[in-house]
Amino acid sequence: MSKVISVNISGGGIPKLPVQKVEVQTMGLEGDGRSHEKHWHLDRAVSLMDIETLNVLTEDGYPLEPGAIGENVTTEALDMSSLNIGDTLTFSGGVVIELTELRKPCYVLDPLGESLKKDIVGRCGYLAKVIQAGTLEQGETITVTST
Repeated sequence: MSKVISVNISGGGIPKLPVQKVEVQTMGLEGDGRSHEKHWHLDRAVSLMDIETLNVLTEDGYPLEPGAIGENVTTEALDMSSLNIGDTLTFSGGVVIELTELRKPCYVLDPLGESLKKDIVGRCGYLAKVIQAGTLEQGETITVTST
């Protein structure tokens, strides 16, 4: 079963740090920095990444913990390669998001490793818009509805 292993926020930049639970609003996660223009869009309110990819990147020499590359939600057993834009993810606590675009590597990754931006292309997870606001907690299960 797919689940949330970490919910991550920051005042701006990376790393985002884990919190036990957070309110999810149309604009994103409460307390998460939204100061850069590219993060003002409702279609980019939440970012997701899977722990399996972070683990592979760690094995490749990048010491990455949940939130290290700026994702809001770190998942487990959610195969990002099987997801598509338009799919909805429903969290057991009631939050619903819709995948809107693949994430791209960000310039703020430079301090984490000289080649990380190149090595992470195509493995950055997704951005999503909030369909149903609510509280999101670590440990919640995730149901995917495909388009």
